Amino acid sequence: MIVGPPEVMIAAKKSTTKGSVLVVDDHAQARQSVAETLRCAGYAVTVAASAPEALELLSRECCDVVLTDLQMPGMNGLEFLGELARRQTGVQVVMMTAHASVSTAVEAMRHGAFDYVEKPFDADRLERLIERAMTHVRLLDRQTRLPKLAQDSSPAMIGDGRAMRALRERIARVAATNETILIHGESGVGKELVARAVHAASDRATAPLVSVNCPALSAHLLESELFGHEKGAFTGADSARIGRFELADGGTILLDEVSEISPELQAKLLRVLQEKSFERVGSSVTLRVDVRVIATTNRDLKQEIAAGRFREDLYYRLAVVPLSVPPLRERREDIPWLIGHFSSCAAERLGKQPCKLDAEAHALLVQYNWPGNVRELENIITRASVMSLCSPVTTDELKSWLNMESQPVAGRIVATPDILTTTSSETGSSADSDSPASLSLRDMERQLIETTLDRFGGHRAQTAQALGIGLRTLSSKLKEYGYSSRGRRWVVAG
Repeated sequence: MIVGPPEVMIAAKKSTTKGSVLVVDDHAQARQSVAETLRCAGYAVTVAASAPEALELLSRECCDVVLTDLQMPGMNGLEFLGELARRQTGVQVVMMTAHASVSTAVEAMRHGAFDYVEKPFDADRLERLIERAMTHVRLLDRQTRLPKLAQDSSPAMIGDGRAMRALRERIARVAATNETILIHGESGVGKELVARAVHAASDRATAPLVSVNCPALSAHLLESELFGHEKGAFTGADSARIGRFELADGGTILLDEVSEISPELQAKLLRVLQEKSFERVGSSVTLRVDVRVIATTNRDLKQEIAAGRFREDLYYRLAVVPLSVPPLRERREDIPWLIGHFSSCAAERLGKQPCKLDAEAHALLVQYNWPGNVRELENIITRASVMSLCSPVTTDELKSWLNMESQPVAGRIVATPDILTTTSSETGSSADSDSPASLSLRDMERQLIETTLDRFGGHRAQTAQALGIGLRTLSSKLKEYGYSSRGRRWVVAG
């Protein structure tokens, strides 16, 4: 068995190879042995000591097959598999483990693994398995397997309402600087998307954006993930490990949900922000990096400071430039656009036509309070795309998927020339016949149609497309509301 050096990544020559394989295993000897076997079989092989390192590699270059261990510290093989599916990398994944059982095999396949192999395995069996995975890869349209980085380099922030326009303007201003940014917002609003937009618009766009999911790791593992460790630094540290700050040198590091970091680690992070230097776990050598820090949180950090759970000095180091991402209920005017976007994305993944919602269903989604924000809306549209056949999705179907009882509507929708706004008793409106409790679905439908018609300057084809309904249906509705046709546009009669 040939054992290679303990670097994070060993790049193989790509010429005259049968395909590219990424081997992910926290055990250095096993990792290098498997890699050498596959290289001898004619594959281009790269290696990673953990799932997060593998994700970083995949964000920068294409790979045909991922061969990953199941039992790994921090992020295990199943979690890694789920993250690959979420990012839509298109790679084929083969799971290897010394802890094989029917249940874990089924779980791996359910998460999208191509196949499953039990350790120990011989070289011939491994080569046959990888060849089958490569054959499957060749059957796929390679255009659908481009790395997600090509899309993420210019993140799509859907919506053109006032709140989103203001957020884009702030992103454009802060992206040109190297200042630390703290992004605040509720869960599911798209804080990571905002961070990626900042990075993509910055001078560091060609350098890596390294993301760290702070709540997913214990304090001990998170310190190693952030700063790396030396061989023998602690039990299980069989080889040296490069941390995320080193991987992000010259680029950006995203500390997702930074409020979940332990107080002890907060002190070390503060030093990195102040001095741009740190030591790996188990080392006395000081390393210096050029990294821009972007942090996100769904908590009120000032309340966390008052409760003694977050350092005040770290807060001010992180919140040099604060960015607030509004919840979906405060930008309802963007919901029709998000519906169209998620419908198209789901249709492309499922290989079917985009799902249709009837006008009342559209109105219901605009009125709903969205406690899970954009992420919840995406899940609902994906579910509708999977479940729908030929007929449009109705309000009755949507109501069974939405938490209608515990999430009251924040306010009524008011149509204005360029935006849907909300009003409530807190802003001075009174509980009259137009209050949320008395609004009928017909009223909601009319408000949605009229607002969308306003947005497109009366253009009926564009309005119908945005609403996901046919021209005939739209024309019939508008006639009911007293509109008349002027060429391709509709205006109020008289």
